[in-house]
Amino acid sequence: MKTTENILIVDLEATCWENRPPRGQESEIIEIGVCIMNAKTGKISKNEGILIKPQHSKVSPFCTELTTLTQNMLDNEGIMLDDAFDILRAEYDSEELTWASYGNYDLNMLQNQARRFYTDYPMSDDHINVKTLFGEIHPTIRKSVGMNRALGELGLTLEGTHHRGVDDAKNIAKILHWCLKNY
Repeated sequence: MKTTENILIVDLEATCWENRPPRGQESEIIEIGVCIMNAKTGKISKNEGILIKPQHSKVSPFCTELTTLTQNMLDNEGIMLDDAFDILRAEYDSEELTWASYGNYDLNMLQNQARRFYTDYPMSDDHINVKTLFGEIHPTIRKSVGMNRALGELGLTLEGTHHRGVDDAKNIAKILHWCLKNY
């Protein structure tokens, strides 16, 4: 596992529905939660949630209930996906730093959305799947567990709002720091 001194932690939120998406709509990124974690100390810096205007979907009531994000918030505060990718490159050095997410959903979604919207993929090739790593290292958990359960197993409490990228990125960083100390 290749790590840089600082690791970029990413947690995405995307449009979602209780059942199948309405005709003509598709799941797309609506928030990129990020923070920088120092690999040695676990100190977290530069934490934010970058809101993105969906282009081919609307935020459902189910999605708002899950994430607290509303269509109105994204219409007023959201930016285009390629602008968000530019922020990752310019402000978070995303093409140079090792980056981590909880599971492979974020990796796959970033790759798929870059292709879908004909924009350059903004991340380095060095990705850590914290969910898998936690399952490999934890002494009693030998399978994939959700982020909230992993925090509980470590005696840590979930900070902020679960399913908000800005908060989940910090929670993932805490799990990753434990993993790196025990690797």
